[in-house]
Amino acid sequence: MATTTWTVDPTHSDVQFRIKHLVISTVTGAFNQFEGTASVAGDDFENVNATFKIAVKSIDTKNEDRDNHLRTGDFFDADSYPEIIFSSASWNRVSDDEFELLGDLTMRGTTKPIKLKAEFGGIEKDAYGNTKAGFEITGKINRKEFGLTYNALTETGGLALGEEIKLVSNIQLIKEA
Repeated sequence: MATTTWTVDPTHSDVQFRIKHLVISTVTGAFNQFEGTASVAGDDFENVNATFKIAVKSIDTKNEDRDNHLRTGDFFDADSYPEIIFSSASWNRVSDDEFELLGDLTMRGTTKPIKLKAEFGGIEKDAYGNTKAGFEITGKINRKEFGLTYNALTETGGLALGEEIKLVSNIQLIKEA
């Protein structure tokens, strides 16, 4: 069976995260620089080998001071660990448009297995004749498991940041010729 290679189209994709702040609201951020490939046996997405890399310094929470703090050793330590990397281990169809994606996430020098949900949006040709596939990928991780342990106490003694990080990515892939 022939292998098909797909690459991430960064112009039509986004990588976001959400974390609780003061336990009363959610702060959303994004990474603006990333790349990835998926090798697929055949034309469907049953047997996928995917790798995805995120440039940590591209973090964007719409607050420059916070972004600079997140790049320091208190959080991501972007100078020592410039990339977050995901490598798939398995890609299993759950329904017609849903997959369970298992793989290893490496962040801040720590690699842990994670499980993600991939909702398949379909395959279409764009106006230039390129074949595209779309997915919304979601999941949750505990930031402390990856060495992101910094937290501040509020005036009342509560924690400023939640431990759970929600991951939401809309990924559009381009089929390589």
